[in-house]
Amino acid sequence: MLPEIRDYDALVAAFEWRIPPRYNIGVDVCDRWAAAEPGRPAILEVNAAGDVEPVTYGMLREASDRLAAALRRRGVVRGDRVAILLPQSRHVAIAHIATYKLGAVALPLAALFGVDALSYRLRDAGAKALVTNAAGLAKLRGIEAPLPDLALVVSADGADGDALGFDSIIATEEAGFPAVDTTADDPAMMIYTSGTTGNPKGALHAHRVLLGHLPGVEMPHEFLPQPGDRLWTPADWAWAGGLLNILLPGLHFGVPVVAKKFEKFDPEEAFDLMARLKVRNSFIPPTALRMLRSVPNPRGRYDLVLRSVGSGGEALGEATFAWGREALGLTINEFYGQTECNLVLSSCAAIGVSRAGAIGKAVPGHRVGVIRPDGSACAPGELGEIAVRRPDPVMFLGYWGRPEATRDKFRGDWMLTGDQGTMDEDGYVHFVGRDDDVITSAGYRIGPGEIEDCLIKHPAVALAAVVGKPDPVRTEIVKAFVVPKEGVAPSEALAADIQAFVRTRLSAHEYPREIAFREELPLTTTGKVIRRLLRAEA
Repeated sequence: MLPEIRDYDALVAAFEWRIPPRYNIGVDVCDRWAAAEPGRPAILEVNAAGDVEPVTYGMLREASDRLAAALRRRGVVRGDRVAILLPQSRHVAIAHIATYKLGAVALPLAALFGVDALSYRLRDAGAKALVTNAAGLAKLRGIEAPLPDLALVVSADGADGDALGFDSIIATEEAGFPAVDTTADDPAMMIYTSGTTGNPKGALHAHRVLLGHLPGVEMPHEFLPQPGDRLWTPADWAWAGGLLNILLPGLHFGVPVVAKKFEKFDPEEAFDLMARLKVRNSFIPPTALRMLRSVPNPRGRYDLVLRSVGSGGEALGEATFAWGREALGLTINEFYGQTECNLVLSSCAAIGVSRAGAIGKAVPGHRVGVIRPDGSACAPGELGEIAVRRPDPVMFLGYWGRPEATRDKFRGDWMLTGDQGTMDEDGYVHFVGRDDDVITSAGYRIGPGEIEDCLIKHPAVALAAVVGKPDPVRTEIVKAFVVPKEGVAPSEALAADIQAFVRTRLSAHEYPREIAFREELPLTTTGKVIRRLLRAEA
């Protein structure tokens, strides 16, 4: 979608959206390729034994057609919500494509969700059907509250109780399902926000959301697709980052996507997978990148062919940025977005759009600003709220069943992100923190990202998270939760050394006045630190 221009300003000036009035994600990412090259590999699935099982576009079309027919036969119609609770696998792609062809609404659910999280989302969305596996069925049976709308459950692991078997229900259907003729603005998917305040909200997106993502995918992956490109992410495909940053764009571009179920992210295993599968393009969240830093000499130990690494979801930090250049031999391209409006800021080192500590510039086609409470633009360097101007094809339709929350998300034509940041004179946006993450101490407003970045530069620190702790004198003090590197024992002396390290590198008002050592940090399913739990503890 980006024109063949290698200058940022010229790229922005030349770019224009071309969103067709009628568009269906399922037809675009599957049938279009299957008609031209049915044998073209779409997904490279790594099974439990480590063997690679290629999935072609022809296979995806046949399976998704049959599943769409089976779902329709059992009462799933246009507009119904179809929940998908599965780890990375071909079944995720098949279920999504079938749902879009039906004109139904895909409801991706993270495989790591517990019973309460699943119960709330299935009930709130009024899911009509659920495609899952044996592990998902076990969680479903643990839900005590009734799910009156859930009429159909399908398991990829075969029939089990009331659940029908995935393979058995598609075996009796014919291929050649006629996809519903959807408009670009018809609902296609609903992704729940993480719910940092109150219950999670379902962000409803139209079919155009995929087309809206494409420039923001091409930028951090330096003009994807290029010959030989191959995509992978450790992120769950239920998250916007896995689904809309990697899986669906990869299928759209005809770039093979590697699928591998990870029980738990393992840095050595991740490097091994990227080397063995010849991954050229990867989206790796910042927390996972910090874990990868624990692996010494990755280029010397693994035959890596990485061309691009994009990262987003939380601040990358200068230390990890520098590590990428030294250890991986490339510039990690940081980008930014959120569930409601994803991939609107990005870096692209190939055209000189890269600055340590910044989350990038506006992706061509998107209008992003940093604004004051009255909606006016902040001056360069002035702290304000990051906002995106509508209309925008990547922007959500609204929150499911929450018209007031949808209205509150906007100030005029600016969609508010709830993220604090600054924009410099060159147009780079610097992320400071969530509204509720910013620490107020002795009159200073302190973002946790800069302190966390400094903390992980300490030779004894593997991971760190910073929150504000209420204080009667300073309003709040900075408290750090630190995971030491393997073999490092926590001690008061180590805490004092870390405090001095930060104080001398940042400032006296930013160093952590308290340090708590932990074996691990609480993380969301998307790999972000759950600071509200740490704030509650503090």
